[in-house]
Amino acid sequence: MLDEIRARIADRVHRTPLVGSRTLSDRVGAPVYLKCENLQKTGSFKVRGALNRVAALTEDERARGVATISAGNHAQAVAWAATAAGVRSLVVMPERASPTKVRASRAYGAEVVLHDPSAAFRRAFELCEERGLTFVHPFDDEAVVAGHASCALEILEDLPETATIVVPVGGGGLASGIAAGTAAAAPRVDVWGVEPTGAAAMHRSLAEESPVHLEAVQTVADGLAAPMAGRINYEILRDHARGVALVSDEEIVEAMRLVLERTKFLVEPAGAAGVAALLHGRIPRVEGAVVVVLSGGNVDLERLAELLRPGGGAMAAGPVARGKPPAPTGRD
Repeated sequence: MLDEIRARIADRVHRTPLVGSRTLSDRVGAPVYLKCENLQKTGSFKVRGALNRVAALTEDERARGVATISAGNHAQAVAWAATAAGVRSLVVMPERASPTKVRASRAYGAEVVLHDPSAAFRRAFELCEERGLTFVHPFDDEAVVAGHASCALEILEDLPETATIVVPVGGGGLASGIAAGTAAAAPRVDVWGVEPTGAAAMHRSLAEESPVHLEAVQTVADGLAAPMAGRINYEILRDHARGVALVSDEEIVEAMRLVLERTKFLVEPAGAAGVAALLHGRIPRVEGAVVVVLSGGNVDLERLAELLRPGGGAMAAGPVARGKPPAPTGRD
């Protein structure tokens, strides 16, 4: 099943490189490799799930078009995938979304509606109802998750000795896709998710044994700022991941700087979360080869300069990011 899905999107996505890092390996005490989804089409992993979801549309749904909500990466992916398939798309984005991601979404062919983030989901559903559009959920969708599982299959083929995969978590689409793919192809491999302390919906969901919705989120990593954990994503991670670790915004920015300095890969804050977790010992029992997914590289140049400035992460994070994060939540 997963092989069929991967074959469906294989000629439309990049098989992104898996690159070893001596610096990270020395710091962690285990071989560390980076899965460079920051080099994926549209600049993030999101295109994998979007392509698979658009491919699953009925002829009637294709004729009417699709809509979604996103801070940016999923918006770009849906816009690109829909346009490539001859399907019109609309994306609702937060009013303070990255200008770079807004411009890119429009350039890929989407109609962009900027809206109050507290009511953005509701507005997306209203527009779907008004215009007869099919909603493409950014993470809580089986076809989206299955598309993301292709990333896991590539990792396991390129590095069969993989022992641990570390994945950033927003709503949980990528992490659950990788967990599902790994469970099917190599169940011996540990999968860990990583969230910011200021947007820890999945961490709380695992602790409370039910998907939760946060009243507010605050993190420098806009790609990980989903206010809720998806039901499908929660269930997969509950059953097939080791757990979800937390990192502060300062730690994310520190990791972002290190990745840029030592590997020359530009990643957005969300893409650096897994590296932050490794550097600060948040992933227990790291033995054997570790793969960290650099989930995206879409960052405004103006924002990049602010983040890379000494103290930039602390200013962006605010009080919720300070202090030692709680222990990872997950299976023993």
